[in-house]
Amino acid sequence: MDEAGCGGCQVISAEQRSSKHWELTGEGCEIAEQGSHEARVFSSIPDEGMPQGQLMKLAFGKVGFSKAMSNKWIRLDKGHEGGPRVFRTVENIEDSVRDKLLVVQKGQSSQLEEKEKSELKKRKLLSEVTVKSYWITKGSLFSTTITKQETELTPEMIASGSWKEKKFKPYNFEAMGVAPDCGHLHPLMKVRTQFRQIFLEMGFTEMPTNNFIESSFWNFDSLFQPQQHPARDQHDTFFLSDPAQAHEFPLDYLERVRKVHSEGGFGSQGYKYDWKIEEAQKNILRTHTTAVSARMLYKLAQKEKFTPVKYFSIDRVFRNETLDATHLAEFHQIEGVVADYGLTLGDLMGILHQFFTKLGITKLRFKPAYNPYTEPSMEVFSYHEGLKKWVEVGNSGVFRPEMLLPMGLPEGVTVIAWGLSLERPTMIKYGINNIRELVGHKVNLQMVYDSPVCRLDA
Repeated sequence: MDEAGCGGCQVISAEQRSSKHWELTGEGCEIAEQGSHEARVFSSIPDEGMPQGQLMKLAFGKVGFSKAMSNKWIRLDKGHEGGPRVFRTVENIEDSVRDKLLVVQKGQSSQLEEKEKSELKKRKLLSEVTVKSYWITKGSLFSTTITKQETELTPEMIASGSWKEKKFKPYNFEAMGVAPDCGHLHPLMKVRTQFRQIFLEMGFTEMPTNNFIESSFWNFDSLFQPQQHPARDQHDTFFLSDPAQAHEFPLDYLERVRKVHSEGGFGSQGYKYDWKIEEAQKNILRTHTTAVSARMLYKLAQKEKFTPVKYFSIDRVFRNETLDATHLAEFHQIEGVVADYGLTLGDLMGILHQFFTKLGITKLRFKPAYNPYTEPSMEVFSYHEGLKKWVEVGNSGVFRPEMLLPMGLPEGVTVIAWGLSLERPTMIKYGINNIRELVGHKVNLQMVYDSPVCRLDA
């Protein structure tokens, strides 16, 4: 017995009642109308018999044949001249299955024994149905009018004494309160924090990346990238008009870079072109954070004694690219550098596998590539389940001697490095198909509020 009310007041009471009865299934209804399968098999066999194969082609043949054989209504002559043939063994039959179903159909299932019902249920001709209902009665405080319940006790009620005649709505201490307004982390910021934590766990030191504006010297020339390289064209790079040029460079290092470009050196023949300081002075929005790595490696080379280092950075870079589902003009780059003696390409692949495995991304591919400042070089691809294809997530390689030796690093030092996109691994990890749904003016703010990637770790 359930009672509905307010504050212990019984308005209505409801008593649950249930009853059971038997109903014919769909197949049972068909048999009640046309006869059982075994009876229809018997009726289909003429006096001269019927080939077994022909009988089995009937819709009711297989089930009806076995039941009719069990009832000894028919027999099978396997040695017949024309092949196995089925004959009747009795003149007439009584279709008891159909008769029992007709009794149930009339609502008189009580006339059947439980064993008979169970057999019909086993053949999926009957089903037992439970019907639940509620018996509703008026409570002691039932009323056809609704009395408004007060939700607040006001000073006016207290002053006038009217609160004594008022009915107050009881507190529901289990009700959910209104969610407070608060800030939400954008998915990229959450994932950026996660990436940073992974690098720190792997023993890396974060590099300062506060220069969005960089000179072409540090962005290109120091990386042994020739001044006529297509990436330095205005179709790929954003150039600044004010200030248009940089003027402060380490002059001795500048001269060594100029020489290795135009004349060669350190075992290289260079590019054999007229290197111009005016081109190196041009200010740009940095196209990669490898410029930061170049500055840090130059600073490392100025120390009296070389010490192995592991650097990383995560910050914005800018490319003059056409926008599409996987490209933006402004995006985040993850930069990593390891400098030590005896490093190989295998060490680089191992670090990348370790890093992405910690993110839950295990499907990686490495493809040989060309970079002016790394040799050998590899592009890194990861499989995107949403796009159903392999997506490039970064570039990597071993820095060339033409880049490292002019800085002043010892000859035996090897530097492995990589630059990865922050946006694309985020898309792969969280199943986002279009990068413009993650960054830009088309981002759905509700996604920022609701996405699990925005939840702070406890």
